[in-house]
Amino acid sequence: MPSTSLLYLPELGQLALIAAFVVACFQVLIPLAGVHLRQPWLMGYARSLAVGQTIFLLASLGFLTSCFLLDDFSVAYVAANSNTLLPVPYKVSAVWGAHEGSLLLWITMLGGWGAAVALFSRSLPLDMVARVLSVMGMVSVGFILFTLETSNPFARVLPSAPLEGADLNPLLQDFGLIVHPPTLYMGYVGLSVAFAFAIAALMSGRLDAAWARWSRPWTTAAWVFLTIGIALGSWWAYYELGWGGWWFWDPVENASLMPWLVATALVHSLAVTEKRGLFKSWTVLLAIFAFSLSLLGTFLVRSGVLTSVHAFASDPDRGVFILALLGVCVGGSLLLFALKAPVVASFGRYRSLSRETALLLNNLLLVVMALAILTGTLYPLVYDFMGLGKLSVGEAWFNSMFVPLSVALALLMGVGIGVRWKSDTVTRLWRSLWVAAVLALIFAVLSVAVLTDALDVSVLIGLGVAFWLMLATLIDVISKTGGKFARMTVLGAGYAGMIVAHIGVAVTIVGVTMVSNFSLETSVRMSPGQVETLGAYQFEFVKSGTIEGPNYLSQAARFNLYHEGRKLGQLTAEKRRYHARGSIMTEAAIDGGLFRDVYVSMGEPLENGAWGIRLQIKPYMRWVWLGAILMAVGGGLAMLDKRYRRVRKHQESVA
Repeated sequence: MPSTSLLYLPELGQLALIAAFVVACFQVLIPLAGVHLRQPWLMGYARSLAVGQTIFLLASLGFLTSCFLLDDFSVAYVAANSNTLLPVPYKVSAVWGAHEGSLLLWITMLGGWGAAVALFSRSLPLDMVARVLSVMGMVSVGFILFTLETSNPFARVLPSAPLEGADLNPLLQDFGLIVHPPTLYMGYVGLSVAFAFAIAALMSGRLDAAWARWSRPWTTAAWVFLTIGIALGSWWAYYELGWGGWWFWDPVENASLMPWLVATALVHSLAVTEKRGLFKSWTVLLAIFAFSLSLLGTFLVRSGVLTSVHAFASDPDRGVFILALLGVCVGGSLLLFALKAPVVASFGRYRSLSRETALLLNNLLLVVMALAILTGTLYPLVYDFMGLGKLSVGEAWFNSMFVPLSVALALLMGVGIGVRWKSDTVTRLWRSLWVAAVLALIFAVLSVAVLTDALDVSVLIGLGVAFWLMLATLIDVISKTGGKFARMTVLGAGYAGMIVAHIGVAVTIVGVTMVSNFSLETSVRMSPGQVETLGAYQFEFVKSGTIEGPNYLSQAARFNLYHEGRKLGQLTAEKRRYHARGSIMTEAAIDGGLFRDVYVSMGEPLENGAWGIRLQIKPYMRWVWLGAILMAVGGGLAMLDKRYRRVRKHQESVA
């Protein structure tokens, strides 16, 4: 228990959260009053209020973290999610390991994004900053109120505080869960900035290239975080859950993928709005729906309407509150959009064969993909709600919808990068891309011939579109640089980022194609001294024993790994039993490489010292995440483009 001088940390955290709520209310009212009254001194308070709100939120989060580090089990949330034996890194991650703390982290990050806009938007017109930060304050007010009313992380269990905590869920006692939720939340919450810019632009009636330029780096930053967060979640599920898969179409996985798809469309739509002054309606709607889908993900995780290893809470009252917030955000935004419809009209001409058309089709495909996932995720919930029984939409359905759309999107990306703005001709486009098309087909056919005994259409299509996208991208680079890659710097960081991101998509397609079609797997009964073969690999069960961890006892199995008779090393798989909860967790042993993963996980103990063992070979598994890393790097490069750092005279004026 903490010392007497530290007994009031939870109350201080609560007071800091209440203070943040009060400041957020002022952040909504004062800047908007300044805009309405055309008083710059009132608008100027927007920045200081946004920073002040963030300071209070950081203090509140810091006080909660201190309660975990001090094992203050008089706090109900700490008692439910920590333990004296829990290692310190996991005590920190336990802060966001369940509903109340993760929501406080979510709100703190929301405040942080607002503070970032306040501090790094000196070149924006003051009235635009006031509107943007006021809208972000509205979102903060709703979620801080939700936390105070239904999800207080500082609630006490006095006077009968337990002497020991219940421990953090063993699934979350892992490095992946230290970094995955904060990164994912940064993406989720970052979309609020794009949302706020869109609403502020509607309020002002100023939807122009300057607005798109202001919004674009913030949107790209959120997209980068969301990309990394989704990849980290996939990586964690792969090695921690013990099943060897990397995507299960789990409803909460879907809840993160949907806003990513719409945000991807938004990034491209902003490019057209900035470059050509077109797609204003598209851009505004995509900004609204991207953030709305992030709120929908919050609802799904916290409402109890679904069961998932990722879900936090099962309180219907909380779900109703978040659903009301979602309704206000979506309904209010769409109402404002309808009222301002004449303002968002775009005027500009382009032919059917042009980059504008390619990007429009790109956006349509991304939105259709998001709608398909939304349908598959929500349909069972609606079916059950209507009393029609239980219904499951599984992997086969999602793949049948998502894969063809993904192939079409990759083909379109290859065309879109080479087509010109405003107008182009089939003849010129074919001259620039026919080499990529022919080489992609040749490489795909040769790859299938080497990898399979018969023509495998799925492999041919997957590798074909990946090669097509890579080659079309590289040919565009060669065309624009004249073969002198040093000239890439002249084309700008934005162009370089696009190239890297598109190659990342191609790399991920290769990884998905290979691991989906060429993975090997077997489940066997193995005893010490026994050798099993899978593909070109041999697994020798050396011995089993116990390992004492800081808060668990592990049954471990050690294997020697051989490739065609040559020893590669040793693997140790574990079956852990955690002391506090008695939970059993599988810790897979993975020998990873650029071109294949060897995966060993333990099943159930059998008689005479034998174990059920699962052996898997996963070719090109790392390419799935390598592609995501390249996409994120591409987004980061695009944010560095110098045109986003220019201070323009018309940006410094107050409308």
